[in-house]
Amino acid sequence: MIKVVVVDDSAFMRKAISTMLSKDPEIDVVATARDGEEGLEMIRKHNPDVVTMDIEMPRMDGLTALRHIMMEMPRPVLMVSSLTNEGAEATLKALDLGAVDFIPKQLSKVSLDIVKIEANLIAKVKIVASRKLIHSRARLSTPMARAPFTSSATQAASTPGLGRPAAAPTLPCGSAKRDVVAIGVSTGGPPAVQKVLSALPADFPASIVIAQHMPQAFTGPFAKRLDGLCKISVKEAEPGDRLKPGCAFIAPGGRHLVLKQMMSRVDLEIATEPASALYKPSANVLISSVANAVGRRAVGVILTGMGNDGMEGIRALKQKGGRALAQSDATCVVYGMPKAIVDAGLSDEIVDIDDMAQAIMNNLYL
Repeated sequence: MIKVVVVDDSAFMRKAISTMLSKDPEIDVVATARDGEEGLEMIRKHNPDVVTMDIEMPRMDGLTALRHIMMEMPRPVLMVSSLTNEGAEATLKALDLGAVDFIPKQLSKVSLDIVKIEANLIAKVKIVASRKLIHSRARLSTPMARAPFTSSATQAASTPGLGRPAAAPTLPCGSAKRDVVAIGVSTGGPPAVQKVLSALPADFPASIVIAQHMPQAFTGPFAKRLDGLCKISVKEAEPGDRLKPGCAFIAPGGRHLVLKQMMSRVDLEIATEPASALYKPSANVLISSVANAVGRRAVGVILTGMGNDGMEGIRALKQKGGRALAQSDATCVVYGMPKAIVDAGLSDEIVDIDDMAQAIMNNLYL
């Protein structure tokens, strides 16, 4: 059984999350708590495998409680986040502190998608519970003072027994043969994306487009925060943007980012179709458009995440002569999306997250 503690000041949310999780026979909600202080007590008492943690609570808020958890008794924590700019900032801070992912507050609304929401919540709890050993070992070996967004999973490659320190990335000599990098990423993505982008030099010779599974209110603050941490430019993609070297474009939440080949340039478009896509933004939609627009000039990168979004896009890219990289199992929060392209025989390299920036730069010249 996977033991879960639910911490939320809303009685409705405690009941809703507990009821959804309890529908799975492998999950046992062993306790609930009304604030951070009571949550810490329940965690010490029941030693759960996973914790769901609200952010805004009286007495002790979720971020403070999260700090105590990661210092005293590290384990996977899923934050319960409001879909606002303020909620986005707090959630990104929580990911910085070591939370593995977040649950949107839309759980509290009556929705026709309730079955899908339940399935997603249950899947997240079960998957992060299975990764508990990686998180615990990384946390126990790592001090809290560190660079922003460096969560336990992304530290795996530099934690004793989990990997090795990465060398400073360097650009190969000569002219790049590829000038577009397309990244697909989901659960555990913000720390992984920050790890990669912050290692790239200011004169990085390619453009970067990213589909990160995030709500609409989150992608703007995410891009702004990355822009302040990286040598390259990072922004949320807007209609009228054009690809340019040394600039990364984050797909806006709730919509798709698509590349369009014009006569003498490549434009970025923001699209609502396909409306039936499981994820918005979709890695499949983005990478497929990259394949159609620039073909062999692109490198596709699939990072941590549940499911297989991005696999069909990578397949299309490979058919056009592009290259494909997959994040390694040992450094993923969730080895789902990368595993899909590895199992399909589509990946050219499997790379630890600490080495991904260098791998991307090397593949621009292949």
